[in-house]
Amino acid sequence: VVSSGEQVTCGLLALALQDLGIDARSWLGWQVPLRTDGVHGKARIEAIEVAEIRRRLAQGQVAVVAGFQGIGPRGRITTLGRGGSDTSAVALAAALEADRCDIFTDVDGVYTSDPRIVAKARKLARITYEEMLEMASQGAKVLETRSVEVAMNHQVRVHVRSSFADTPGTLLVDESEIVEHQVVSGIAYSRNEAKITVQKVADRPGVAAAIFGPLADNAINVDMIVQSASDDGSTADLTFTVARADLERAVAVLEASRQLLGYAALLPDPNVVKISVIGVGMRSHAGVAKQMFQALADKGINIQVISTSEIKVSVLIAADYTELAVRALHTAYGLDAAG
Repeated sequence: VVSSGEQVTCGLLALALQDLGIDARSWLGWQVPLRTDGVHGKARIEAIEVAEIRRRLAQGQVAVVAGFQGIGPRGRITTLGRGGSDTSAVALAAALEADRCDIFTDVDGVYTSDPRIVAKARKLARITYEEMLEMASQGAKVLETRSVEVAMNHQVRVHVRSSFADTPGTLLVDESEIVEHQVVSGIAYSRNEAKITVQKVADRPGVAAAIFGPLADNAINVDMIVQSASDDGSTADLTFTVARADLERAVAVLEASRQLLGYAALLPDPNVVKISVIGVGMRSHAGVAKQMFQALADKGINIQVISTSEIKVSVLIAADYTELAVRALHTAYGLDAAG
């Protein structure tokens, strides 16, 4: 039932093309076949057998393939979950060794930040796989991370463009295809964050494992983590973030372990946002984090938690300052469009 929408629409599109005199055929996931593991709702693609599609394409026939679905080990239809249609398209392009995969969506490309917040955000002509992966994982909703991962792993060039306008979009490419990198390519934000502080927990080996182990056992992912020691050195405060939807479950898990952990207090806070500065140019330029911290300080915005990677710096701030922080950082890194 979940996969029926794609099955109907790919059949209708094939019929519409035939009415225009174009030789076309619809393909469902199991007809390709697009083989997946057996995890229904979040199935992962294991193989795509494209010999028959390739033969039909060589004859000039248009293949209209249903996305979001495949066939599991037991011959049952599986669905790929969030972003499954984009992932299907990129994986099929990889299997067919296509020159490029065009993703038509409701936006006309990838911008330096959310245009709804930053009026001077610019559309990027090109962006690296790594930058797009970081942007997608940090809150940018243009593409889901799985489709970008597949593109990066198989070196598929992806063109993100508008369904409503015949204009160039943004091309996802390997880092080697971009000659001169900007230090920062974009500013992303995620409201899907919640902060938990475990106060005055014993500062000894094994405590972090005792806190994060039960969370992992309950499929609760932890993102940013910071630990601060007390004055006497015997206890510490441990602050970390989880998805906002997991906050209540995380609190319940930690409260159930209170006697074992021996902490003094548990402080949940859903009113936070994660702001990320992203760019492959960070690898060769110093001072990116300093510039971020100074720009936020100039606006009176307090940083609660910090995390970094090779091409990203993320901070956690109060949700009330989201728009102000994003705009300030966009300007600080010279990303504002002229005029």
